[in-house]
Parts: sequence; structure tokens; C-alpha cells
Amino acid sequence: MRVVLGVAGGIAAYKAAHVIRRLRELDHSVKVVPTANALKFIGAPTLEALSGQTVTTDVFDEVDTVNHVRIGQEADLVIIAPATADLIAKIAAGRADDLLTASVLTTTAEVVVAPAMHTEMWLNPATVANIATLRSRGIHVLDPAVGRLTGPDSGPGRLPEPEDIVDFALSRQTDRTRPEQSSTETRPLSGRRIVISAGGTREALDPVRFLGNRSSGKQGIALAKAAHAAGSHVDLVAANIDSGLLSGLPAGITITPVESTLELQAAMHTAQTHADAIIMAAAVADYRPAEATDSKMKKSGDDGLTLRLVQNPDILRGLVDERGRQTRLGDQIIVGFAAETGDADTTALDYARAKFRRKGVDLLVFNDVSDDRAFGHDDTMVQIISSDDGEIAVGEEFVGSKDDVSQKVIAALSAQLTHVESTT
Repeated sequence: MRVVLGVAGGIAAYKAAHVIRRLRELDHSVKVVPTANALKFIGAPTLEALSGQTVTTDVFDEVDTVNHVRIGQEADLVIIAPATADLIAKIAAGRADDLLTASVLTTTAEVVVAPAMHTEMWLNPATVANIATLRSRGIHVLDPAVGRLTGPDSGPGRLPEPEDIVDFALSRQTDRTRPEQSSTETRPLSGRRIVISAGGTREALDPVRFLGNRSSGKQGIALAKAAHAAGSHVDLVAANIDSGLLSGLPAGITITPVESTLELQAAMHTAQTHADAIIMAAAVADYRPAEATDSKMKKSGDDGLTLRLVQNPDILRGLVDERGRQTRLGDQIIVGFAAETGDADTTALDYARAKFRRKGVDLLVFNDVSDDRAFGHDDTMVQIISSDDGEIAVGEEFVGSKDDVSQKVIAALSAQLTHVESTT
């Protein structure tokens, strides 16, 4: 396959070398078309050596072959990585003042854009509008990764990993050439928007200390991958998840990082307004300090420390209540998670049944976390609790990896959505 790789002038341009290498390893031909500014970050000799083809930036180079038209016409796939805010603005405006923008304007191939810029640029209304314009024209725009940027700052704006860019781009090209399928069995959530919370909230005590829990976010990450594979658009609200886990997500998943329970609550209610379903997989702190100090707390003798805690809002119940208040959200499916332990009087499953009644959710994924059975591990055991004609139905125990569990949860969610659709 003939791939055109556009490279814009940003610090992430050096990662284009890894994109080229990966494409060549997969036996694809790569024609690199950088902007003039890109060559200030990575040299033409490097790009030529890795691609095995000449590199030029100007529409007046190799005029005899009409490069500014031919390159786009001959491409089977166009990837732009990295794409700066400036280049995105030019493409949105239909500019064609260098070889790369001219090639994009002339191609009829799939175009995949991988943005890389500082968070403020990514969130600027002008960039948001330009991204929406590109997507409305059928251009595939990856959401940037969340992580360390050029300086000490971090946030959304980091270029996705080269392997993820290549995998995403090749999947888009494959989708284009694949015959249409009448069955939705392999992508039952196509056209749906699923909001998933993951990780564990942290409640600040002072600038360096917090109250938290042991959730790694692995289950939520696995759910996001499974929902994405089922065809849905996924909004992931990530509470304190390691950037390494987030970087392994498929391109196209929208990530909203949060820290505290109140931040998670606000993000979930914002996302709820356009969701077909919500999966509340985050481990939420039940309490937060009544006060957080602006400076680090110091030891004061041997008297110990007394903390006054206040109760956090019940986010899951609040989402259910909001669904009840908003008629347009009436068909929304809400899935909760219950990580429970038993005691001398009550089993973990009985606590989960009580939670199902109390929360008013459609599905509750229960796992017994006694003896450190769930947090941070790759394997887990769950039971899915639902309602059957008003009676609580508890599914059989299912043991498997978090990926396996996620497939089961997404299948149950898909069945719920189908059932609601058929009865309305």
C-alpha cells in the first residue's frame, strides 16, 4: 500500500521516524511529505533513509512530475503525524500553499490526522472548531494522548504512540475496503456513545497528601477498549490512572482526566447529557476531608492527627436521578460496579444486592474484593446483577481476565440497549 506520511513542525516530529519504521516493517511504501518547519525538528536525510524515497516540501520541486497533484492522487492512505494546530487550521481552511496541504487537498484516500500540541492550543475554541470541521468532512482525527508535553507541563495534547497511530490508520483504510456487512453482531454498539468512569478518586489533605483507594483503573481501561471495539464512541473519565495505561488505549477514545470525587461528579454529569449508556467503574471515595490546607501539614509533637471528614455525593445515584428528571435521557442505560467484602453477618453478594436496589441502576457488576481479590490484578471474578420482571436476578460467577470480564459486561449492556429500543 502507498502511504503518504505528512509531518508538521512540532517537537513530536521526531516520532515520525518510528511511524515510518513501523509502516515499512508492515511492507508499506512510505512517501514522507514534511512541512518546511518540520525539517527544523527532524532532518530530510533521516526521513529519506528510513522511507527510501526523496523528501521535499515545496510545490515547485520536481515540477515535471506535477508532485503537488500526483502525490495525493496516488496515495492509498494519508497519515499526518504530528499535526500542529497551525497545520490543522490550514487543512480546515482548504489551504494548499505547500506540498503537504496540496496533497491533502487532492487525495481521495482516507486521511488520518494525529494532533500534537500544548493543552491550551488543543482546547482553544479555534482548534476545537477546526477539528470538528475536519471530522465533518470525513477526515479521521485521533484525540491526543494525555501525558508529559514539551516542558514540565502535562495534559491532553501529547502525540499518541506511533504504533497506535499506525494501527488506527490501517484499520480506517481496511474499513474502507471491507465489504459492507448487514449484521451488527461484531459491532453491536455502532453509533452509540458510552461514557465510562475508571480509576480511583483522591481527596486532598494538603498539597502533597491525599486520601485515596487502591483502584488501578485496569478494569475501566479494559471496558473502554471493549466498548470501542464494539463500535461505540467512548468518553473515558479517568481518575488518577497511570499515563502508561492511558497511552495503551485505542486512538479515538476521548479522555477527561479528573482527581477528586467532586471533579468526577461534574465530568460525569456533563458527559451524561449525550450518552446512550454510562458505566460507572471508578472507585469513588465515600468521604473527603472537611478542610484541605494550602501548605504541607507538619508534625506537632506526639499527639497524633485528627481528621474531620464529610461525606461525598453519591455520583451513581445522582446519575440515575438525573436520568429520571430528564425525559430525553429515559432510554439511557446505567451500569454500576460493586466491589464488596462480607462480614460476620452479611455476605458480599447480599451487600451487592442491597446496593442494586439502592442505586436504581439497570446492571450492577459485582466482584468480591475480600482478601485483595481485585484491585490491581489482571484476573477477577464477577457476577452481573439485573432486574427480571421486578425480581433481582444474579448471573453466574464469571472468572477471567479484566478483558474477558469487559467483553461480558459490554455484551450485557448491548442486550439491555437492544431490549429498551425494541420496547419503545
